[in-house]
This record gives sequence, structure tokens and C-alpha cells, in this order.
Amino acid sequence: MSLQALTEAAAGKRPAELVLKNGNLVNLFTDSLERADLALEQGFIAGIGSYKGKREINLNGLFVCPGFMDGHMHVESTMLSPAELARAVCPHGTSTVFADPHEIANVMGSRGVEAMIMAARGLPVEFLFEAPSCVPATHLETSGAELTAGDLARLRRFPEIIGLAEMMNFPGVLNTDQGVMDKLAAFGDMPIDGHAPFLSGADLNAYCAAGPASDHECSTIEEAREKLARGMWIMLRQGTGAKNLLDLLPLVTPRTERRCLMVTDDRHPDELAHEGHMDALLRLAVSHGLDPMTALSMVSFNTARRFGLKRRGALAPGYQADLALVHDLSGFKVEMVFKKGRMVANSGEALEFKSPAFDDAARQTVNIGNLQKESFTPLVKGNRARALELTPGQLLTRELIVPAPQARGRLTAAPEQDLALLAVVERHQASGRVGNGLIKGLGLKKGALAGSVAHDSHNLIVAGADAKSMLTAAQRVAQMQGGLVVALGDKVLAELPLSLAGLMSDQPLASVLEAIAALRLSARQITDLEEPFMLLSFVALPVIPDLRITDQGLVDVNAFNRVELFCN
Repeated sequence: MSLQALTEAAAGKRPAELVLKNGNLVNLFTDSLERADLALEQGFIAGIGSYKGKREINLNGLFVCPGFMDGHMHVESTMLSPAELARAVCPHGTSTVFADPHEIANVMGSRGVEAMIMAARGLPVEFLFEAPSCVPATHLETSGAELTAGDLARLRRFPEIIGLAEMMNFPGVLNTDQGVMDKLAAFGDMPIDGHAPFLSGADLNAYCAAGPASDHECSTIEEAREKLARGMWIMLRQGTGAKNLLDLLPLVTPRTERRCLMVTDDRHPDELAHEGHMDALLRLAVSHGLDPMTALSMVSFNTARRFGLKRRGALAPGYQADLALVHDLSGFKVEMVFKKGRMVANSGEALEFKSPAFDDAARQTVNIGNLQKESFTPLVKGNRARALELTPGQLLTRELIVPAPQARGRLTAAPEQDLALLAVVERHQASGRVGNGLIKGLGLKKGALAGSVAHDSHNLIVAGADAKSMLTAAQRVAQMQGGLVVALGDKVLAELPLSLAGLMSDQPLASVLEAIAALRLSARQITDLEEPFMLLSFVALPVIPDLRITDQGLVDVNAFNRVELFCN
């Protein structure tokens, strides 16, 4: 950037490269609108007022907002490559995504993080990454890699790395585990994100003192208020799996809004395509009474400040020209999007761009041992069994103790009680290890669901009403080198290949959407849930209470220990 050219354009001594004329400019410093021209020069805002440009666009009263930012997202959970995700969200006004690549890191280690960084360069959406803090997430599961503090420190050489990602191992923080302490110390001069559901009192004090300064896991207003009072940035989450925004909206007041952000965390591609991205969150929040200026701050200026990005997230001279032009401040229908002063989307379509290649090593990551039907029906060792019960609209589960359904001495499903068989198959080392359990709340009447997306170690997860369907589904996922499958008996009803680390598709968005539609149609034949795969992918995450399952068995998250499936 030529500072001289920018200054001269700002002073009106030379025509700016581009002038957006007659816009309603959203001023987040004064919470007001300004009818004025916006002069752009070399990717930055030169000035606000009356300007002449080498090129001019008459906005005819469109509202000019800062480009939208998602302050916490897992790209892999969209099942799209970075390029296809950019293509999907750019027309919705998104200019920046703060991504935690711990999904691919749990499969491929540092090489996976580097692959994501390289595949995200030069896109119309800027991807800023945090180094994954918990790979593996816990000692209670088998991951494809382990990242030490030294490994994470070496990732800092990439300018896209802007902090340390969510510290999920809060027990490790509270117990001052040396490895955890080393990671926090290595990023002590950068933003550190938190992940500490229900942490309170002295434990919360200790967690915050160690460095984590944000949380996206709040599920109650009381929890959010306590964390806010202890200095944390509160991320109001509205994703596919967890929808907490409306429950937490009363937290946002004129006194607290400066410390609040809106994020998605995990969002499926069909929701991105049909409902939107951050624009959907804006619509939802404003329709429930949130002031539009406050809502916009929570997806732009607040986010930029949380991550220490200077001259970002607002409209002012010298600020980066990331812009979302919308028709009004209630529906937030996006007309045009600019990234660093260049138009990247118009009339709901992303303009053409070149997609970087993805590391070929990501295409051979599913390695399972020999499976049989009996792998999914363990011998019954007690007259009662533990079951995971899903919580509607939340990622939380609770533990149930139920009479163990059985046939010929082996555990079975009990569809009439909404109890399905559940299994996690280790897929990184071909060990043949399988963790078994029961799940309630999937509404699974017949058949099976299987996938290689199972947070955070991404072993192969299967739920089914019978062992034959489960075996069919699991084997097909392995044959595809990752993906999602609906099966009934020995027949595959639908599938979505996810050939990039078993997490993302290498296909265009339209192809992924078509496969997802087929998956949902087939899933409705066997389950009551609209979106079973996202919920299923989280039951293997042993850092969200109460009961979880990994390839090593059932995990009591509150005690942070394995527990037996059967009891008396």
C-alpha cells in the first residue's frame, strides 16, 4: 500500500480508485447512519464524504456495513473445502472467518493445519486460523496425531495463525498439567479461546487466569453472566448442532454488548446455502429485538477487537475495505460484497476465483481393522446399561441407566424405547478397537447411520437398529476413505463421500448439497430427526457433559474417566 496515495485520495487531491456513491453508511462508532460516499484506495477506506473516483458505483441508498466476521468456526464441520466454503458464504456478506482446524489436526497433525492454511489462501473470504490446543482432545480417545507445545509454536511462522484455539481440556488447566501449561505459555502474547461449559466459581477464576479469554459454550444466561463478569468475551452461538443465541440474547445490553460476539461454531452446507451465514444470525437476533447496530457490531467490530485486528471491522478512514452492502437492517439481504476494496460477490453470486489445490495426503486417512456384526453387539455383562440421551437443540447429553436390551446374551437395540446401538471404531491405526454403547433420542427405527466425522478424534461412528445395517454402513465409509452413509440391511441407501481427511468433500458445493439432500431423504426413512449426522458427530466428544463415547468406551465427562457400559 502507498500511504501517500491513500492520504491524497482521502484529502480529495486525487480521484480514488473506486467510490461507492449515495450509500447509507453504518457507523459503529456512533451507532448511526451517514448518507455519504465511500472512497476506496488500494484495499482500504480512504474517506467518507463527497468524492470523485476513477470508477464510481451508485448505491442508490444501499446500507453499507462492515464485512461480516464469524469469530469461531470449524471449516471441516461444513464438510466443504475452504474454497467451496468461501463460495458459499461470500455472497452472504462474510469477509472473514476465524477458524479452529483441530478437526483435521486430529487426523493429520501439523500437516493437516498447514494443508488448510495453504488451501485457504487467495480466496474471497479471509481465513484466519488458531493453533489447535487439544490434539488429541483428551487421553480418553485415540487420535491420528498429537500436537505438543513445540509443534504449536512452530505453526506461528504462518501469518494466518492469530492465536491459540479453544482450550477444551479445562481439567488439564485446573490441574496445571505441564503440557497444557506449556501450550498456554507459548501463546501468552496472542488471543487464547476458551471452551469451559458450566465452569464456575474458583475453577472459572483459575481457568481465566491461565489465559483463555472467550467462551462459546454458554448454554444459560447465568453461566454467560458469570463468565462475562470474569472478563471473558462471550460468543453467542447459533450453529447446526447447538443453538444458544436466543437463550443468551438477554445478556446483550448497552453495557455488555462490547464484549459479545455472534458465531456459528459448526454449520452444515445446506443451511449455509439456503439460510445463510452471519446474515442469518443477524436476521434472527434483530427479529427478536436486538438493535441492528449492536447486532452488526457483534459480527464485525467486536470480533475484530477480540482478536486484536487493527483497523478492521468498521467503516473509517484507513480501515480495510471489507464491506457488505444490504437492502435494509432487518432482512439483511446482501446485494454486493467487497473484500479489500475488490468486489467479490454480486446479486447473491460469488464472482469467479481460483481454488487452491488440497494436499493429496489428506485422501488416505481411513484405516480400520476387521469388523464383524458382533463388533456392534457386545456380550451383556449386567442387567442394566448406560445410555447417552441427546438434549434437543443442545450438544449436551445426559446419562441414563436402562434395562439392558439383549438377545442371545448380546446387546441389541430397542427401537420401541428409542434406544439404538452405538459404536465408535478406531480409524487411524487399524487397531480394530471398538467402543460400544446405547443412544436415546435419535429416533432410529431401523437401519443405520455411519460417518467418519466424530469430534474430535474423528474415528468412525455408527448408530443402528441392527448389527447388519451397522456393518454395511461402517464398511462403506471405510471404502470411500471417509464420508456419511445411510444403510438398511446390506444396502446403502445414500452416501456423501468426504475424501479430504474423512471430513470434507473435494466436490463443488452443488454436488455436496445434492448428496446431502439424498442423505436426508434416506435418513427420514429410518429416523425421526431432521439432522441426525451433526448430532451423532458430537456424541464422541468427551469434553461436553455428561456422557460420551469414544473408541475406548463410555466416558463420564464430569469425572473425566471411562465408565463401564453395563452395571447391576
